[in-house]
Amino acid sequence: MIYTQEDRTLLAHKGMTEQQINAQLECFKKGFRFLELAGAASVEKGILRLNENEEKESLQIWDQYLLKGKTIQKFVPASGAASRMFKNLFEFLEAPYDTPQTSFEKTFFAGIRNFAFFTELNNCCISNVLKDIPTLIEARQYKIIVHLLLSPEGLNYGSLPKGILKFHNYPSGPRTPMEEHLVEGALYARGGDTIHIHFTVSSEHRAEFEKLAALKKEEYEKMFGVSYDITFSEQKPSTDTIAADMDNNPFRDENGTLVFRPGGHGALIENLKDLNADIVFIKNIDNVVPDNFKEATVKYKKVIAGKLVELQEQIFDYIRLLDSGKQTREQMIEIAQFLQRKLYTRNPDLKVLEDSILALYLKEKLNRPIRVCGMVKNTGEPGGGPFLTINTDGTISLQILESSQIDLSDPSKKEMFVNGTHFNPVDLVCSLKDYQGKKFDLSAYVDKNTGFISHKSKNGKELKALELPGLWNGAMSDWNTVFVEVPIETFNPVKTVNDLLREQHQ
Repeated sequence: MIYTQEDRTLLAHKGMTEQQINAQLECFKKGFRFLELAGAASVEKGILRLNENEEKESLQIWDQYLLKGKTIQKFVPASGAASRMFKNLFEFLEAPYDTPQTSFEKTFFAGIRNFAFFTELNNCCISNVLKDIPTLIEARQYKIIVHLLLSPEGLNYGSLPKGILKFHNYPSGPRTPMEEHLVEGALYARGGDTIHIHFTVSSEHRAEFEKLAALKKEEYEKMFGVSYDITFSEQKPSTDTIAADMDNNPFRDENGTLVFRPGGHGALIENLKDLNADIVFIKNIDNVVPDNFKEATVKYKKVIAGKLVELQEQIFDYIRLLDSGKQTREQMIEIAQFLQRKLYTRNPDLKVLEDSILALYLKEKLNRPIRVCGMVKNTGEPGGGPFLTINTDGTISLQILESSQIDLSDPSKKEMFVNGTHFNPVDLVCSLKDYQGKKFDLSAYVDKNTGFISHKSKNGKELKALELPGLWNGAMSDWNTVFVEVPIETFNPVKTVNDLLREQHQ
């Protein structure tokens, strides 16, 4: 591929190389292989179901870990716009009728007083059209209400990110998801007197997040007797991906400039890599509940964190033993069994490996970032699930897969996907440092052979877009992974505005 000087200047500005672009163009040409499956993970194989005593033990382990002066951090992907939340209301504005017809529209207006943004929206209606919401409803002027909720002339909720919308009502006033994450941080991620919380945001809305953080920080510090270290980052320009035309050549706009697109949430592995934390909780911005429903969330965040610490301590002990060179053959077999039974990693035939080669193999498998992922029972939610996958080296590992990574034209694979017992709610606790306290280079554990190609358009011309391996999918492919069953009560995402009317958000 021949690049112009303007192309090279653009690449340098983004921190990218021609080799990277050529590699991405090869992905468009070759596509991505489907992953080989050994089966869907289940409680019978691959997912831990802890009993009451095991949960208590994990809680104690986590409480003790918090006393060690380690840096605990919450990592919250929060760049997503709320536009999809209001898809049905945008459709109502475009509909040929003026009064609610669909069940969604009727539910929205029937419950409008129960939304945390009601007071602000009501005041907005009064200031813009000199009528409050009850008056507008009585006059059957429903679209004025929706227009003022979604448009820049009103609250602009149709364009803002979810993280700064008013989600929950309290006697002291409404709370945003960002604030709910501040509260959660104080309840389960409190290392000493400082709560470290990192939000990944879009450049477009970063100032609004920073303004809200500055406005609310002191209030929550007083509430919990802590100090907050709230930081923000954006997806790096170097993680953007080239767009391609239908012939898999670089797509150019009407000015001949190369077109790039955000690389998807998998790009956030670079943001995660920049954190200097020992343990990191990862949770989506919209999976939050009011205080009266937080008990299950807090308990099981601590449970899976305690399980992570337990695994980490055992792994570190094994690595130190291997480092000493004093391990016996029996101890190496014990370590191999740990890999197989606790980390669900199928090993090669140990009998054919000499002791020195086996020791190197075991250390290489152990010395990786660790993640413990909460898994809820499958209730038909769209999205990824837990699987046992066959790696290129013949070993088996636990992975979170999306439907695009599975060959659904294969009846056996489709059955595994459709009949999977559990679902990934994006509930992760991660260990980012090795046994010597050094940060792992997280980019070294990404499966670059995974990704997703979609078809988009720009200025009426078709293009292909490339998404990087997802953050908890291919971007963490080579991590040591454990799945733990957690209650469905810990998963309460807000996908549509009417979800806020559910009991768990009231």
